[in-house]
Amino acid sequence: MQIALDLAARGRGRVEPNPMVGAVVVGDGRIVGRGWHREFGGPHAEVFALDDAGDAARGATLYVTLEPCCHQGKTPPCTEAVISAGIGRVVAAMMDPFPEVAGRGLQLLSEAGIEVECGVLEGRAMKLNAPFVKLVTTGRPYVIAKWAMSLDGKIATRTGESRWISSEASRRRAHEMRNIVDAVMIGIGTAVVDDPELTCRIESGRNPRRIIVDSTARLALDSKLVRSAREVETIVAATDAAPAGRVRALRDAGCKVLQVAARDARVDLDALLGLLGGLKLTNVLVEGGGELLGELIGRRLADSAMVFIAQKVIGGRDAPVPVAGEGITPLGDALELTDVRVEQMGPDILIEGRFNAASER
Repeated sequence: MQIALDLAARGRGRVEPNPMVGAVVVGDGRIVGRGWHREFGGPHAEVFALDDAGDAARGATLYVTLEPCCHQGKTPPCTEAVISAGIGRVVAAMMDPFPEVAGRGLQLLSEAGIEVECGVLEGRAMKLNAPFVKLVTTGRPYVIAKWAMSLDGKIATRTGESRWISSEASRRRAHEMRNIVDAVMIGIGTAVVDDPELTCRIESGRNPRRIIVDSTARLALDSKLVRSAREVETIVAATDAAPAGRVRALRDAGCKVLQVAARDARVDLDALLGLLGGLKLTNVLVEGGGELLGELIGRRLADSAMVFIAQKVIGGRDAPVPVAGEGITPLGDALELTDVRVEQMGPDILIEGRFNAASER
């Protein structure tokens, strides 16, 4: 099953909004077939693994990281392929939370005389597909809060200079993340100050959608984001009260403008995430600024954090911090990261973890 999970991870960033799935066929004590879901709309992992196994699949055991599908989507049901191949036993890591499957796949296999088992390395499988599970069960994308800061918690000097706090190794990892997420989100303040492109700059990488939270639709028409909006999908999230002329101008320039319900005269982020889920965005990387991150984290809308810490001290009472907003009052209400991982990134340190993560078995 661990081999199947490793295979599944190869589809990251290319199969969404589908789940990452890996499959291994074992016959006579050896692996005879391997496969993984490679791209959205393409064959599923089971099909690749069964094709790889060929006649050796008959009577063998299929290890798969997610319950085989039993409905007609962009591809035929995997349960039919499993039954036709003569598989004798199916071991799944987890049930598929998708309503049209949700246990029916394993039931159909059992009714066909195939021995079934579910729950092997379930925690690892749930962790791998946490974004898919969240989208299916809540209708909202998985939100990754990302920032780079100095040792003393600053994201820029008091004059606003921020290039570069993090190292080249850290910046490369950030671009690797852009390559695998569905969208990158920033606030209008960051868009105005940094005038970023938010593109992926690694070889063979692909650009995510770009989302700017901009309540009054004031994103400049001559910004890099707007000028490239016809090449890279650019979404401006404004409130219903945004001036119609600004909204029209952004749309005419190639931007997609989502007008979202307001909360305290600003874009209601919970409502925005609901709209993004409706667009089938599975995961969103939020790169700042402090007000946007502060509200997402403060309202418990962020699922995980990715924090690069540079070995620099900036100082300054007026230097900006990564997570702003009102903040919490009693220390007991502070969010804590679980499932924490620490990695050296050149001279920097990367800390990753999940907010309120389920325990891994």
